[in-house]
Amino acid sequence: MTTKSARWYVCVGILFCFIISLAPVFGQEKITPPKEQLGHNVGDDYFLANYAQLVEYWQKLDRQSERMILQEVGKTEEGRNMYLAVITSPENHRQLNRYKEISRRLCLAEGLTDDQARRLAREGKAVVWIDGGLHATEVVGAQHLLELVYQMVSRSDPETLRILDDVILITMCTNPDGMDLVSNWYMRNPNPKERSTSSLPRLYHKYIGHDNNRDFYMAAMSESQVVNRIHYKEWFPQIIYNHHQSGPAGTVLFAPPFRDPFNHHLDPLIPLSIEAVGAAMHSRFVAEGKGGSTMRSGSSYSTWWNGGLRTTCYYHNMIGLLTEIIGNPTPTSIPFRIQRQLPGKNDLPMPIAPQQWHFRQSIDYSISADRAVLDYASRYRDTLLYNIYQMGKNSIERGSRDNWTITQQTIDAAQQALDQDRNADAWKIMHDPARRDARGYITPAHQPDFPTAAKFVNTLIKCGVVVHRAARDFEVAGKSYPEGSFVVKCAQAFRPHVLDMFEPQHHPDDIPYPGANPTAPYDSAGYTLAYQMAVEFDRILDGFDGPFEKIEGFARTPEGKLNFLGGEERRDPAGYLLSHQANNAFIAVNRLLAADMELYWLKDTHYFGRRTYSVPAGTMYLPGNSETRRLLQEFITELGLDFQTLSDKPSVELLKINPVKVGLWDQYGGSMPSGWVRWILEQFEFPFEVVYPPTLDAGNLKDKFDVLVFVGASFPDT
Repeated sequence: MTTKSARWYVCVGILFCFIISLAPVFGQEKITPPKEQLGHNVGDDYFLANYAQLVEYWQKLDRQSERMILQEVGKTEEGRNMYLAVITSPENHRQLNRYKEISRRLCLAEGLTDDQARRLAREGKAVVWIDGGLHATEVVGAQHLLELVYQMVSRSDPETLRILDDVILITMCTNPDGMDLVSNWYMRNPNPKERSTSSLPRLYHKYIGHDNNRDFYMAAMSESQVVNRIHYKEWFPQIIYNHHQSGPAGTVLFAPPFRDPFNHHLDPLIPLSIEAVGAAMHSRFVAEGKGGSTMRSGSSYSTWWNGGLRTTCYYHNMIGLLTEIIGNPTPTSIPFRIQRQLPGKNDLPMPIAPQQWHFRQSIDYSISADRAVLDYASRYRDTLLYNIYQMGKNSIERGSRDNWTITQQTIDAAQQALDQDRNADAWKIMHDPARRDARGYITPAHQPDFPTAAKFVNTLIKCGVVVHRAARDFEVAGKSYPEGSFVVKCAQAFRPHVLDMFEPQHHPDDIPYPGANPTAPYDSAGYTLAYQMAVEFDRILDGFDGPFEKIEGFARTPEGKLNFLGGEERRDPAGYLLSHQANNAFIAVNRLLAADMELYWLKDTHYFGRRTYSVPAGTMYLPGNSETRRLLQEFITELGLDFQTLSDKPSVELLKINPVKVGLWDQYGGSMPSGWVRWILEQFEFPFEVVYPPTLDAGNLKDKFDVLVFVGASFPDT
């Protein structure tokens, strides 16, 4: 072969390799970069894109790229559309439903052998959730999503292509209303150097502001319901990454692992998996020369509490990640903190010098963190998929046999016994049969406020928990239960969440050294939802079964009854009695008052039928007429309320219930406690007016309102 011929073959070979390298992007239109779409690069100083711009850009990328599909998944509390971007290779998109089903089956761990689970793990793709913008003034998270999605649909480097082959990335802005509010507020000032995200005129979530990251076990808000549905009913991601800010002073960001304690109900693989992914994140920062990442004792974040976007997932055997990063479109600085400059400490492996800090630097750190997580998911794809199955299987097994959750109280009881008697059997004390975990919980249908019990089990269902309903009367452990009772068994993959919603929490002592003050919990230490909602239930300690039907969809509020006291049914009763024990009774009262109906309150206990029957003071009395009967049927059917008929008007004194003019305190900029109360008043249909300080200062309040509601922090401390 001549030298010229050899050079020709080499050139052809290089050209061939170049063409092959471009193959993954063939079939795609030109991918529009952010600057061409927005007029700015993501992370430019003094610029924030709003949610409308994010959606418009993502819709364009959806049209341009075969790697992405954009799905409308719900509405916010203010009515904006919420979108989920699903990003993976075109080949994976063609089998997306299959990979979604594999993720579901492995997470729920039902009806699988270990060998079947391993085969599914090898076939499946890791599902990784990355979000931003939940706390809208923490602007880095939402803004970086624009860059993340652009890079994942446009880049063709080997790492990106491998990630696209192995991983399905699902991402969304979790507070669209807040993103629009904050970005528009910042950009309203024509002078860039006078722009600020502070002094917002209202909460960045319609009702609950910052508390939107405390709502994920209750799922009271529309946005939380959408996220929970994606996590626990549709996609079942193995990793959930929740972006926040701001980082601890003197550093750039906090990233996992977290400080102790982790919750007793979590599978041990959860904290260990967080450690592994966290190590990948910190290693990437250091490898890229990005100093200033801290972990564990570097901040106060822990894995104890339930209710946060990245914490509720722990109780579903998913790896929850949190980063807290510095950054603002108005340049800021890393302050000098002398104790943050000591190298060789594991919780701060690579200190960073104090310096001016630009927004783009925070975007770049966030992308590095994302890519570290995605790279880990790619490299350990089948391990992640199999481990979530293993944790689900562990939960089912623990819920199917005697099991003990060891708490601080357990340890204290055993230690006290040893202190009193060195020969005491501490192991036996810790495994007292009376202390063992429940196999299930029964919520009886004959409790005074069963409609609220239905709301309670629906919060469990929103979190993916399996709930059953009794098709007929049954008996368990010598106790009879009526048809319609709710049954929650613990032999299910999401058992940790079940226990956490029924059982009291016992936060362990966190005392650094003898005599020291306890280290405060990071967030809520106790929050048992069944207690908060005053739901009656029985803990069942042994295996049980019955005529149980799995609830598909949500539990319907059971229809109430019209009871004829004394067994006598009359066509035109004198009136009806309504107990105030059911929360839904207050909806009925407000609707009756809005309809100008007469309504009374029994001042004393009323006896009738030769004192055979009695109704307590506080019971409400509605005089009978045709309009009352029409409304009663609505309340019985829709609200699940029970009414009792009376042949004669009650003989005790009646207090007339009149509409009241309610004023609810709030402040400019918004108050979270006031927002929660506003939401509650709306749920129970109380008419009210939000009252701001100038109205209070103007006086003459007695003529304007019958009741003024003040919430926490409504009065200054001084």
